[in-house]
Amino acid sequence: MRFKVDENLPAELAELFRQSGHDAVTVLDQALGGSADPVVASACVREGRAIVTLDTDFSDIRTYPPGVYSGIVVFRLDRQDRDHVLEVGARFLRSLADSPLDGQLWIVEESRIRMRE
Repeated sequence: MRFKVDENLPAELAELFRQSGHDAVTVLDQALGGSADPVVASACVREGRAIVTLDTDFSDIRTYPPGVYSGIVVFRLDRQDRDHVLEVGARFLRSLADSPLDGQLWIVEESRIRMRE
């Protein structure tokens, strides 16, 4: 899969994705730091990348309908420190083997992942 990791997540998350065999870049890698959400979303559509973010605005399916995207992944975590995010990110990656992400919104929490088409 192809992912774009938002600037509000540790850059190491993109490296974790690459180590798992995915094509992952960060918003900062592509000089999109500070860009408005619609700009990042448009880049994801153009590049065929799923967005991975802490920004709950991306969970608004009226603004960001999942069917338009290669996937939207919103981390909703009680703790957002680097180690915890990487731990949850590893669990998320294991879940990809069981369910397709394309055209879906995944809300990733500590104890569960909710999916919506």
